[in-house]
Amino acid sequence: MNSVYLDHAATTPMFDVAIEAMNASLRKLGNPSSLHTEGRSTRKDVEDAREKLAKAIGCLPSEVIFTGSGTEANNAAVKGLYWHSGKKVIVVSSIEHHAVLDPAHWLAEHEGAELIELPVNSAGVTDLDFLRKLVAERGSEIALISVMHSNNETGVIQPVGEIVEIAGDIPVHCDAVQSFSKVPLSYKDLGLFAMTISAHKVGGPLGIGALILRRAVEIPPLLHGGGQERDIRSGTLNAPSIVAFAAAVDAHLYDSKKVAQLRDDFEAGVLKARPDAVINGKTSPRLPGISNITFPGTQSDSLLLLMDSEKVSCSTGAACTAGVHRPSHVLMAMGLSDVVAQSSLRFSFGSTSTQADVDYTLSVLPGVIERGLAAHAVGRS
Repeated sequence: MNSVYLDHAATTPMFDVAIEAMNASLRKLGNPSSLHTEGRSTRKDVEDAREKLAKAIGCLPSEVIFTGSGTEANNAAVKGLYWHSGKKVIVVSSIEHHAVLDPAHWLAEHEGAELIELPVNSAGVTDLDFLRKLVAERGSEIALISVMHSNNETGVIQPVGEIVEIAGDIPVHCDAVQSFSKVPLSYKDLGLFAMTISAHKVGGPLGIGALILRRAVEIPPLLHGGGQERDIRSGTLNAPSIVAFAAAVDAHLYDSKKVAQLRDDFEAGVLKARPDAVINGKTSPRLPGISNITFPGTQSDSLLLLMDSEKVSCSTGAACTAGVHRPSHVLMAMGLSDVVAQSSLRFSFGSTSTQADVDYTLSVLPGVIERGLAAHAVGRS
């Protein structure tokens, strides 16, 4: 076993079909905004890709706005919908990715927004009763509600459809970066105002994402310039990455049943080896490939390095906050203490994961945990 990669929620390998599509586009000449033959040819590639993505996500092609990342799309949605509304209250779930939490906090700190965080229960699911009460009492003040479709650390799927129903006329944005192409997902059926997706979670390249935004909604842009993408995201369109994004999605290479079986086999093996381990969010509907596990008496950063020494790549939570020594805000929102929250690892499976990956990881995990327990005990003595 050379190495085992179990961090697909951070980024997943590019599909060959996406690499081939990207390489072909890189060899073409033409700015998609140009009116000459080369420009029109590149523009056609972009629009074909837009149509494929729109079909996959359940929206109109004109509702797909390409961005440089999921983070940019989240920022554009949260800030844009806030600026567009003229209202002061922003509502987000307490387990959002920092790409939603941080722009919301920025608006509170710099532009006078009032930020309200929706609590979750111990299973990691948004408290709908809290939201109902909030909307009933202060609905007319709320600029937007942002709740992710599934959590990037636990994989727990949120009741977005019910949230939209409770919201009524209040704009709802959904970060669907982790869910897109892995579980059934329809922008139209959910009734959202805005949705975020990203390529590198689905077998596409880094550096390309999209904001799905209702055609009738025109939000103020973050970037000003050439007026591309409905004048919401100026900048020369990254045609090679856009084409590769669509190719990855159109290939339908993610087998959710296979991935879920690998995760279930892995969790069963972990609990057999370590009966005291706790699978966070296990009782809730989850994405097929994410498993967040607490190993009591250990320290997650130490476990991560020990797993890496055994050639297994996993994570302590969101890769975007890696290297920052603080407990997971997601696990703490679920009621875990800061100590317990710092005793957890995230293993995430993808389309290239195999049973051999599971078997090897389970073979080294007991030794890693024992070494982690010993190291933590020494650190406390």
